[in-house]
Amino acid sequence: MENRNIQERRLKTFNGLVALVLIIAVLVLSIALFICGAVALDEGNYAGAIALVASAFLFIASLISFNGLKVLKPNEALVLSLFGKYHGTIYEAGYHFVNPFCSPIYPRNRDEEAAAKMVEASKNNKSQTITVPKKVSTKLSTFVNGNQKVNDKLGNPVEVSAIVIWKVVDATKAVINVDNYTEYLSSQTDSTIRNVARLYPYDIVSDGDDGNAEADETTLRGSAVKIANEMKEELEKRVENAGIDIIEVRLNQIAYATEIAAAMLQRQQAVAIIAARKKIVEGAVSMVEMALEKLKEDGVVDLDEERKAQMVSNLLVVLCGNKEANPVLNTGSIY
Repeated sequence: MENRNIQERRLKTFNGLVALVLIIAVLVLSIALFICGAVALDEGNYAGAIALVASAFLFIASLISFNGLKVLKPNEALVLSLFGKYHGTIYEAGYHFVNPFCSPIYPRNRDEEAAAKMVEASKNNKSQTITVPKKVSTKLSTFVNGNQKVNDKLGNPVEVSAIVIWKVVDATKAVINVDNYTEYLSSQTDSTIRNVARLYPYDIVSDGDDGNAEADETTLRGSAVKIANEMKEELEKRVENAGIDIIEVRLNQIAYATEIAAAMLQRQQAVAIIAARKKIVEGAVSMVEMALEKLKEDGVVDLDEERKAQMVSNLLVVLCGNKEANPVLNTGSIY
């Protein structure tokens, strides 16, 4: 808990090029002083011994000073510690000179290629040097988590995956507060997807003819943008202590799990057929009613209740049938 209270400090550095020139000058001076001291000591001048000691001190100091030269590329950060304590962080790209006794705090995020090389080297019994990054990248990065099988609000198993666009904004927190900030982001993303996805149903299957109820209900399939925004807000809170800023979260895949996909498809087809039939029946009834009213207004024919019922039945069969109707012509009297 003590590490979480560390406040990031932007380190002010000395110009690296100027420092390099001064270090080389001191190195040349130490060599010249060593030669002069050796000559003086050979001539019996004991002051040459002092010159030799001074040259040795300057030579060692110049060599140690080379360790203080640091190079940073754009969108990189370097976190430094001094004798085990946090010293400061450098964000500016360029050539810098810092306290030579400072050491970088390594971010523990070896990439997959380095890990693969390590495994391959162990198989071949060969020594392989794995480069551990000393700097933290502050570039935009994309993380795609695998499909997560979760239960929605209705208990149906669904598979959800998301694309997370993120970057490190506080390199100090990224290397001090968590052991591996990329793995930390991965685990928190999986947890966030599970927590948010279980609050909503995958879809609202309605047999009505309007979609108002479905439009008002938040679903994983129909409200992907809203769900993604909720995931972004929750994920931002979870990874804040790791110095990570979540730029965007987008749902990559939302689908029923394989074991129920076929059954849910049949259910949706059945509901669609029922809704279509309902619409057809309503239209047919409206047309029959309009036909009866038109015949009555124009005085074309005067039908009793029995004949009206027969006419309605025939019209409904024709209008609601799945196949084309084959009419039977009556050449005699309808009575």
